Amino acid sequence: MKFIPHSYQRYAIERIISDPALGLFLDMGLGKTVITLTAVSDLRFNRWAVSRCLVVAPKKVAEATWSREAEKWDHLKHLRIIPVLGSAKKRIAALNTPGDVWVINRENVPWLAEYYRNAWPFDLVVLDESSSFKNPQSKRFKALKMVRGRIRRLVELTGTPAPNGMEDLWAQIFLLDGGARLGKTMTSFRECFMVQDASHPGQQYRTYSLQDGADRRIREAIADICVSMVAEDYLELPAFIEDVVPVALDVKARKAYDKLEREMLLEVDEQTITAGTAAVLNGKLLQLCSGAVYDTEGGVVPVHECKVEAFLEVVEQLHGEHALVFYWFQHERDRLLAALEGSGLRVRVYQGPDDETAWNAGQVDILLAHPASCGYGLNLQDGGHHAIWYGYPNWNLELYQQANKRLHRQGQPYPVISHLLVVQDGMDEDVVSALGAKGDAQDTLMRALKARIENARRNLV
Repeated sequence: MKFIPHSYQRYAIERIISDPALGLFLDMGLGKTVITLTAVSDLRFNRWAVSRCLVVAPKKVAEATWSREAEKWDHLKHLRIIPVLGSAKKRIAALNTPGDVWVINRENVPWLAEYYRNAWPFDLVVLDESSSFKNPQSKRFKALKMVRGRIRRLVELTGTPAPNGMEDLWAQIFLLDGGARLGKTMTSFRECFMVQDASHPGQQYRTYSLQDGADRRIREAIADICVSMVAEDYLELPAFIEDVVPVALDVKARKAYDKLEREMLLEVDEQTITAGTAAVLNGKLLQLCSGAVYDTEGGVVPVHECKVEAFLEVVEQLHGEHALVFYWFQHERDRLLAALEGSGLRVRVYQGPDDETAWNAGQVDILLAHPASCGYGLNLQDGGHHAIWYGYPNWNLELYQQANKRLHRQGQPYPVISHLLVVQDGMDEDVVSALGAKGDAQDTLMRALKARIENARRNLV
């Protein structure tokens, strides 16, 4: 296929070529991969500016996305893309295979840095989804920081550079400029741009908020090394429609749900609830909504079938249209597979490139997928335009948005409809409300949980 770049793509390619360090914050669907590979090819073969390129990507993206993108375009077919995956022996063999671009999953960055140490060979490094390096305490960040001085060119790619707030930017920008713009340490960043929130009794961690005007100052500070583009400004994408499907629990299910929810809520004190306990409690309540929960030994305890029945009704109403179905817990996947057994539908669970190919070829009616396994890089727009959310990724707005963009992207000819199965008066409602608000989802859900705990205690009286 011949690549005819849009004007914004030409601009992004030129910036990668001209800038030794660049944050390319392009929205989902704008073609970050083809842009980057085009620039790499030019730098490697026309300008002799780089010799070895390393791409660090999420595992599923590393497995296939970069190789397939090179195969797709005529001007990139000459590139030798080498996946560095599998056992240590296989990774070492891949690193010693002649190529142009080596692609490794982000979990193996510490291993790679330790393997090469002072002999680090990659003069160009591309971080695909650089927001996964936002934690300065993570092993992957520290490993890359250790070899950063031996990297001549660094490109960071993401559509969501600050999914949980401006603090997420510090580590990513530090890798680009060594702290020149936002400070040498996270502490100095906070001193310059943030204020510490007032603590509460029992609170075991510090939280920070932006100073007035800090958002603007941060953006101005990094404007010269970051390119930010939003899809809506450059693409004529089809409509994206969220269809909330209310799920009513029958009398027996409601009684069981309310009893278990009350027991779970009363185990927690709303005055001292932390992000960790909130995540655990929220997960349990979402399991209740889905119809089953894990017991203390990891077994699955069925609670109700109401949500499964609502799911089957949505599938029936699609009248043969294909659907990408998102689940969160393993027992949700297993129960959906059991419910679809004997339906005559072609059902698959997404596990890798073969499932992506089959889906896009129209050979799959229902593709079950975990948002974390297919949230980045996959192009699934050719296989259908309906998504069904059976389970939700807690308060992870980034995963939710990325998963939706697997269908709602360039090349999708139809409006994309996302069907949200929402148990009424359940935790589903709070999660969907928080994700839809696109604000501080964690703060919203903390407030929602505290309200539910308070209500449960009040009903005891």
